[in-house]
Amino acid sequence: MPAFAETILVVFTLIAIGYGVAALRVLKPETGEGLTDFVFTIAVPLLLFRILATAKFEHGVPWLLWVTYFTAVLVTWSSAHVIIRTGFGRDARSGVVAGVTAGFSNLVLLGIPFMSGVYGEDGLAMLSQIVSIHMPIMMGASVILFEWALKRDGVSTESKTLVALVTGFFRQLFSNPLILGIVGGFLVRISGLDIPAVADRVIVSLGGVAGPLALFAMGVSLRGYGIRGQVPQAISLVVLKLMLMPAVALGIALLLGLPELQTKVVVAAASLPAGVNSWLIANRMGTGQRLASTSMTLGTAVAAATTGLWLLIAEAAF
Repeated sequence: MPAFAETILVVFTLIAIGYGVAALRVLKPETGEGLTDFVFTIAVPLLLFRILATAKFEHGVPWLLWVTYFTAVLVTWSSAHVIIRTGFGRDARSGVVAGVTAGFSNLVLLGIPFMSGVYGEDGLAMLSQIVSIHMPIMMGASVILFEWALKRDGVSTESKTLVALVTGFFRQLFSNPLILGIVGGFLVRISGLDIPAVADRVIVSLGGVAGPLALFAMGVSLRGYGIRGQVPQAISLVVLKLMLMPAVALGIALLLGLPELQTKVVVAAASLPAGVNSWLIANRMGTGQRLASTSMTLGTAVAAATTGLWLLIAEAAF
């Protein structure tokens, strides 16, 4: 059995336990929501803050890592958009939702505990470098394409000014606790200051529970979303997310000559299923909620096998 197999079993077992607890109603629904809020607003931001403030990034600014990952995002997002629009005859807004669903990996709730378990602190530091620009780029692309899709579908004839778009984007961005944690970590890093010992122990204590709680909360959330129809379309997006995106990431990584660990981390990150952000964007756009929900649920269930496959392939490449 590969060394990472145990981590995969632990990760997806914690998700399954959360799902089962929600299904059996062992916890009140609001308890699950409270856990998710804690993970997103306290635990994970503090974890990212400490990683970015203290980790040693031996390769400097990870330009090639970013190019590799976001090339895979672009190819997968574009493919999903085309398939949903031409293959299934959906509107432009559904095409945007499909692109987000296929290209937006669950790098926080699933990615952080997964990468930490498989590749340790070095792998987690590399993932944090992707996460640091992942949210701004994906949010920016979603905002722009959201406005385009509204006009394309004739839902909105209003034209937002560039100032309004930029202001709205930064308002959303800097109200996000994850972004605040990332920015805070960079500021401490640039300043050269050390985190006070007592503060560091508090941060470690709260951030240390981020991984298992995130997985448990994710399982609880999946029970709430579930499979809500549009299964053929969802399956096509799941195939793109779990097979095309990591394949493109591996190909680009080998082409650019990324170091071994960076290649393995970027392939693992690309192989993760979609998270709740796809549903949130679909809900905001007023279409594609069932597509996003079904894709997220099916993708998470299947990813236990496909992510392990891509880790084996990445190992074999070296």
